[in-house]
Amino acid sequence: MQPLQGMLVVAIEQAVAAPLCTSKLAAAGARVIKVERSEGDFARNYDTAARGESSYFTWLNQGKESVCLDFKQEHDAAVLRSMLCKADVLVQNLSPGALARAGFSTEALHRLNPGLVVCNISGYGVDGKASARRGYDLLVQAESGLISVSGSPEAPGRIGVSVCDIGAGVTAYGGVLEALFKRQATGVGEEISVSLFGVATDWMAVPYMHAEYGEGAPQPVGLKHPSIAPYGAYLCADGRQTLLSIQNEREWQRLCSQALEAPELLEDSRFTSNNSRVAHVVALEACINKITGQMTSKTFQQRLEDAKIAYGAINSAGDIKSHVAFAGAGYQTTDGQLLELPAPPVQWSTPCGAPETRTPLLGEHTESIKVEFG
Repeated sequence: MQPLQGMLVVAIEQAVAAPLCTSKLAAAGARVIKVERSEGDFARNYDTAARGESSYFTWLNQGKESVCLDFKQEHDAAVLRSMLCKADVLVQNLSPGALARAGFSTEALHRLNPGLVVCNISGYGVDGKASARRGYDLLVQAESGLISVSGSPEAPGRIGVSVCDIGAGVTAYGGVLEALFKRQATGVGEEISVSLFGVATDWMAVPYMHAEYGEGAPQPVGLKHPSIAPYGAYLCADGRQTLLSIQNEREWQRLCSQALEAPELLEDSRFTSNNSRVAHVVALEACINKITGQMTSKTFQQRLEDAKIAYGAINSAGDIKSHVAFAGAGYQTTDGQLLELPAPPVQWSTPCGAPETRTPLLGEHTESIKVEFG
């Protein structure tokens, strides 16, 4: 049995954050009805990478039902109202206040269905001066400060995936589950709100503390760590870089004596502690690169393995599938074409089963849902 089997989720959603939240609810067994405009979720047209269909939409909408409703029209509003009377969860990422203006405020919904969990996802919050601003991922990465600590010293850069959208979706999923636990104890629904900006600034807590209370926020350091050394990428004789991470002095000793075969580094006064290594990181990098430049990446990685030092290769997206830790899962496009994507990250010791799913055609379930809830 799946953990959320029997629950009904209504998703008035588009783009990435809210669909990610509800995709996890669907994967856990909930019935998710996706409410779309007549033109559909605009993520349907982001790209054609998934065998001619949108990669984002295919990833985030497996197993959902699609209904096209214009709930500014009374008949469609009545269908939505009927759905919400029976729903366990409503997830929505319309502009703040849009749902209330259409007659579906949380207060009105709770009068109809006191146990309903309502989750609002927005760019900058549901109220306040910034709430009316459109909050797209790259913009939030910039405004939250994430970009200021990412990239290289010469070129701060966007994090390479829609990290604020993804973070908001996962955070909303956790919040919905917490609200369902609370409802189980009290019988009363809850309204929760998650913003992309709020999630991103939460992640910025450490740089923020350095800026507010320390000696200034970390600067972009590329493939290095601002406060741990050595922790970064080192060039080998074959032109490939290998990342390594040292977390304590025992590992530092093993790195020098075994992997680098340079015990003299342990005697260098500049490198006797993490703080001193960070203070002299340029000299430290030069010493390590001089040694790694004389061996292949394969040899260096084997030495790190033998010394029990954490390391990693710098893989491309195309390399992921060949990684020994990769696990795949089957996904389907709207017309049933199969794709293998990375498997969900939570693995159950007792498999709870998952039905074969695909992404829904736009409005595929409109007529049946109108009959059911009309």
